[in-house]
Amino acid sequence: MGAAGEVLCTERLRLRCWTTSPDDLARLEDIYGRDEVTRWLGGPPTVPLDELVDRWQRVHRTDERYGCWAVQRPDGVAAGTLLLKPLPQGVGEVEVGWHLHPDSWGHGYATEAARAVIQRAFELGLPEVYAVVRPGNEPSMAVCRRLGMSPLGRMRRWYDVELEAFRLMAPVVVD
Repeated sequence: MGAAGEVLCTERLRLRCWTTSPDDLARLEDIYGRDEVTRWLGGPPTVPLDELVDRWQRVHRTDERYGCWAVQRPDGVAAGTLLLKPLPQGVGEVEVGWHLHPDSWGHGYATEAARAVIQRAFELGLPEVYAVVRPGNEPSMAVCRRLGMSPLGRMRRWYDVELEAFRLMAPVVVD
């Protein structure tokens, strides 16, 4: 990991660990306090945000392939969260997801950040990545399609709610 918890950079974005700094916590409150964001997540976080950040940091410390990172825009503001983590009740399946502030919607940030994290995951040996999206969340389903993910239909396999599932397999490397 790079300086200041940096995970990777894209052409426009910097992915870094969320912190419990006042600025990060205020931005997280602004993101996860908005109904237009949390309605697609099943509601706001159920733990204090500083505890949530600590959980996210533990995920990354446990396995460097995983994490929940701040997606920093070119102007330095955190656009939102990009996550890569094991799916609950899964058998080694890994989820990619994005939770962006409405002021960062429509700029391609979710696609750009997810593409970079997925590429990194494949380079670190993950064979496939899944995304799960609430039915009706057309913008997130469009991100899945732009990433080249295959739709698997609706399922309740990982969470106790019916979700649209998508999968992207790692490219086959021929020696």
